[in-house]
Order: sequence, then structure tokens, then C-alpha cells
Amino acid sequence: MEFKVSELEREPIEFDLELAPGAIDFGEEALQVGDLATSGRAEVIHEHRGPRDIVADIRLRGQFAGKFQVPCARCVEPVEIPLAADFDLIFRPVTADSEAPERSITAPETEIGYYQKDSLLLEDVLREQVLLSLPVRTLCKPDCKGLCPRCGENRNTQACHCEQTPGDPRWEALAGLRGRIKS
Repeated sequence: MEFKVSELEREPIEFDLELAPGAIDFGEEALQVGDLATSGRAEVIHEHRGPRDIVADIRLRGQFAGKFQVPCARCVEPVEIPLAADFDLIFRPVTADSEAPERSITAPETEIGYYQKDSLLLEDVLREQVLLSLPVRTLCKPDCKGLCPRCGENRNTQACHCEQTPGDPRWEALAGLRGRIKS
């Protein structure tokens, strides 16, 4: 869904959509499972920078909810997780700040996104919001044994029969250190 500034100038746009899997490419980070429900409102906010300098910012408020599969951090098996979040975002034209001198930005300015060619795609915003909502590390189960570093066998499904290689002799001097250090 595309929000054009010219259309938003006339009136705000309310949206309530269900996007099918594959409508948005989340890359290798996540796979959408089932529909992604989203609803909200898009409107134009006029930012007055001077008597004749008015910038048309797009404010996008809404929420999303859906199920996703992400790889387990240890065994790389898919883990299904539900995600839901609210968002309230401001987007301004790419050209609005191109002439500004170099300066440090304030904390609220870090929350501003940019749009090109007088329009904003909802799918781009949802991709970013879903990826930001993903947990940093996901495990299939708390005691996941992971993959064998030598053969790549998933140690949760079957035992690995790889030989345990002796440790690097350069580390032998540190081997008994843990027992000698007082807590």
C-alpha cells in the first residue's frame, strides 16, 4: 500500500489489512507464517521551518500482529514466535535535510525516517518494524544442545560420534586456573 503526500493532503487514510506470506520479504532473518494483520492511520503533518519553507511530513500510526519463524541460535531449526507491536512514526522527504549543515542530532530526531518521490510504502515500514521487533536471540528450547562443530549434526536429534580433539597445548597453563581462583 502506497501513501502519497498529494492524497494525504486531502484527507488522512485509515488502513486495515491482512498481508499474505510472501507479500513482504523479510530476508533470512524471519519467515512469515500466516497472515500479517496491520491497521492504523496515515496523515500529513506540516512542519513550518520559516515563512515560506513548509515540509510535508507523513505520520504513520498503527499496529501489526503475526507469526514468524526464526532460526534457533544454536541448532538453526525453525522456531515459531508471535510478534505484535504498535508504532508511531514520522517520515520526511529525503530532500528536506539535504541542505542542512553538519550538526549533531537530538534524540527525537533519531526517530525520523525519510521517504522518496512524495510517497511511502507501508510494506517497507512493516518490514522494518517486524525486524526491529524480533528477539536478539531465539532458542528452540532452553537446553538446546546445538550443532556439532566438527560434523554439523544436530545434537538434539541424535548423538554425535565425532572424536573429542585434544585441547590446544598453548592453553594447558590456564587449565587448572579456575580451581585455584577464589570466588
